[in-house]
Amino acid sequence: MLKNWGAAVICAAALCTVTGTATAQPGSQVGLPGTVGADVRLKLERDGKLSVTEVVTVPEGRTAKRVVPLRIAVSDTRDRVFEVEGAAVNGKGAATTTADDLTIALEAGTSTVTYSVVGAVAQIGDSLELRWQPASGWDTALDSVKVSVITPDAPKSVNCLAGTPGTAKPCTTAELGDGRGVRATEIGLPAGERIDVAVGLQDGAAPPNARIEETSGLAAAFALTPLSAAVLGGLALLLLGGVLLLWYLRGRDSRALAGEVGPVNVLVSDPSGHMAFASPDGVLPGQVGTVVDEHVDVVDVTATIVDLAVRNYLWIEEVDGIDWRFVRRNPADTSLSGYERAVYAAILPDGVDVVLLSELRSRRIDLAKVRDELYADVVAKNWFVRRPDAERSLWWWVGIALTVLGVGVTVLLVLITGPALFGLVVAVAGIALALGARSMPARTKRGSVLLEHVRGLRGYLVSATPNDIPEADREMVFSRSLPYAVVLGETERWLGAFAGTRSGLYWFGEAEQAGDLRRFAQRFPAFLGAVDGVLAQAGHLRSLRG
Repeated sequence: MLKNWGAAVICAAALCTVTGTATAQPGSQVGLPGTVGADVRLKLERDGKLSVTEVVTVPEGRTAKRVVPLRIAVSDTRDRVFEVEGAAVNGKGAATTTADDLTIALEAGTSTVTYSVVGAVAQIGDSLELRWQPASGWDTALDSVKVSVITPDAPKSVNCLAGTPGTAKPCTTAELGDGRGVRATEIGLPAGERIDVAVGLQDGAAPPNARIEETSGLAAAFALTPLSAAVLGGLALLLLGGVLLLWYLRGRDSRALAGEVGPVNVLVSDPSGHMAFASPDGVLPGQVGTVVDEHVDVVDVTATIVDLAVRNYLWIEEVDGIDWRFVRRNPADTSLSGYERAVYAAILPDGVDVVLLSELRSRRIDLAKVRDELYADVVAKNWFVRRPDAERSLWWWVGIALTVLGVGVTVLLVLITGPALFGLVVAVAGIALALGARSMPARTKRGSVLLEHVRGLRGYLVSATPNDIPEADREMVFSRSLPYAVVLGETERWLGAFAGTRSGLYWFGEAEQAGDLRRFAQRFPAFLGAVDGVLAQAGHLRSLRG
């Protein structure tokens, strides 16, 4: 590695005399017969690239190999990094490049090696400098090395050093030529030693393009290297793939939510000729909320309790204007789904036929089974492939594990001055995965179709009026629709539409007077709020309404 890159030494007359040697031509002998010699021509382009042509003569029966370092130390903690492009050999040999080295391997004969260098021009204080090693890393001694440099404008100075890396021994000769040229010569360069040429340039001769990288400390650990850039690119592709996958899985939902959807036809005629309410795809009120937002919420259970009353499993009555009573009407049978039986058992367990809402508050009922049964139910109905809560939990923990792993790897790589960006990228990916876990549950095609129908059901709840329903069927249709209005947040509108009708209710009343719909419209919201409060105390469910 070369040291003392910050020095700018102007040739003294005693050290920079010219011997008058001629420049070798391609195919001609460079150096004495039977020896290895090199004629190196450097041309700095206006864009800052350095074009290099090396004419090397290797005697018969021998080979020569050069390994050019592309990372050269400028201090204990910093490297100057060069890039080589378009390396090629005209003759017997080959040239290959990596991020750290240029390797030239030549057989006997005269070969011409060409390549371009990026990073040879540096701004050092107020001075602009071109720097390159026209000879270094040869595995054999060179009899002579001749160097010529052409710059866009007349050069201001030249400094040529020869010897082992780090030494400041001047070249045999070096001088500023006429016009835009620099010439230098080294006689007898041992194997492994280098020639280092620095040319002072006119201001604006070429844009500075030198790249300095930290080799230790935080700056080095987080430096953007080809490796870290490749990792970042891979992460970007991975994240893009994940976004595309989610877009594909969620695309059905997006189409279901896009555009105008009118009310669905939920009013049908039964065999007796009466009008009845029929939910889309047979979805129950509690299932509606879970399909829509992929969570089991308190409102889903509240709507299920109302639905159980509407279907004559419970009787609900107000007590003294401050409490509500639940009375068992019919036992939970096989017509109920698993989650409905769990709700029924939570309200009226075996052996209990009557309970006050205030008693449920003090009992602190457990709704964990309700949640589990409802999630299992939406999977059994083929609206989801897997339980939404399990899917969210899986990706959450995968994201957390990936974040912890990334943080650990980052700390380790910082300690050993490795590419810490790799660990940081892993941590960021883990955080993104954990945050995106809530979006992982995806509905099936059937679930997306149901989502569209639920929008239509909401349209029905918003637009339907008592005049749309025969008077004889009005109480039943109003009651069967009410739990869906509760879960979809349309309770106030539904009650307001029917409050003016004179009708009783077969499933809800007060101890003194059962079935006054006007009174019901006033008191029912208070009942819903009280039930929500009791269920929220039980835990396990989100306490969102609507």
